Amino acid sequence: MNDERRTMSEKRRHFTLSLSEEHREELHHLSSYPLFFLHRFSSLILWFLCLCIPIAPPALAQIETIEGPAPSASSWINQGQFEGHLAVNYSPAGAFSPDSTLLAVVVEDKVVLMDLRGGAPQSLRPRVEGVSELLIHSANFVTPGRLVILANGVIRPKGKGPPQNTPTLAFLWDIPTNSLVGKVNAINASGDFTPPRYFPMIGYVGIAKEAKFELWHPLTGKGGRLTIPSLTRTPNLYELSPDGRWLVVAQLEGGGGADPVVADTGTGNLVDTLRGHLGTTLSIAFSRDNQRVVTACEDGKVRVFSTGNWTLLHTLSGHNGTVKWAEFSPDGRLIVSGGYDRTVRIWSAEDGALIQTLTEGKEPIRTVAFSPNGEFVAASGEQLVWVWKSIRH
Repeated sequence: MNDERRTMSEKRRHFTLSLSEEHREELHHLSSYPLFFLHRFSSLILWFLCLCIPIAPPALAQIETIEGPAPSASSWINQGQFEGHLAVNYSPAGAFSPDSTLLAVVVEDKVVLMDLRGGAPQSLRPRVEGVSELLIHSANFVTPGRLVILANGVIRPKGKGPPQNTPTLAFLWDIPTNSLVGKVNAINASGDFTPPRYFPMIGYVGIAKEAKFELWHPLTGKGGRLTIPSLTRTPNLYELSPDGRWLVVAQLEGGGGADPVVADTGTGNLVDTLRGHLGTTLSIAFSRDNQRVVTACEDGKVRVFSTGNWTLLHTLSGHNGTVKWAEFSPDGRLIVSGGYDRTVRIWSAEDGALIQTLTEGKEPIRTVAFSPNGEFVAASGEQLVWVWKSIRH
């Protein structure tokens, strides 16, 4: 009840502080807003699935680069193609294990751990009691031995009544024992919020509705709400900076400008826009040092902005058509992008020069990511995954 009596501004400061200290204090300062836990499924659970998650008080001028190869101390060599997919609607960076030796590839109801050192793959088949036809959307490492899995399935109630589709289920899966850890969580059972997304850089699952952003940490079970009062329409794309200070939103429901909008999480105010986009923004990603943000756009460009003053630094040209995803390397020196032209491109984040074009893709590229050590790049289509390794000369 004390949390409920705090002012909105106090909650926003509380949220920002908690995110910035997430790795040091494991969110001990965040109020716990549990989602519905679905440990056993029954007709009673079907009633709960109709409810939404508990809502608690919150917490310019374009400089075009030239598509010419830039000098580089390394090149990227294809390491193989795998059936399956990574996350295709949000960052797949978490599919890499923390030590960059494994890649979690989803194949319908299975997760195959590909050994990037050349060892035999390991197949996991997650199961949830009372749920059939499990369809996995993504599998992301939260520790070296555990995955957070987002999936949907079907519940068949005892007695009469048709099968019911579940909301998105989120649960932890232990790799050594190939078993469920803890309880299964139903996210956004009412369907009022945007579909859940996992954010590897901050370790949260997030959903959004208009001014409200609900965040949940799968390891601690804790979460919080961020509210941006000036935001009146639900964003279908949003990204938090690693320090929790900035929120960038795009694809506002009901239309609007093509440029993403920047919000200050400490004040809850909309403070700026990322100008220059000539089509729908399809991805937004911050650098780990919080100093830059990169966007991928329907207009075929990748754009790099500085944070704080939100100045356009580089416009990266070269993709033939829509660019679906772009992200920084862990050290911030490179950018990887993938698009509907079936290519993956490696760029210098310092000057925007194209370093290499990777052409092994056989279908439109949906998402791309670097491994935690920067040695590998993975790209995902709807049914295929490709991996490249950096080779130093």
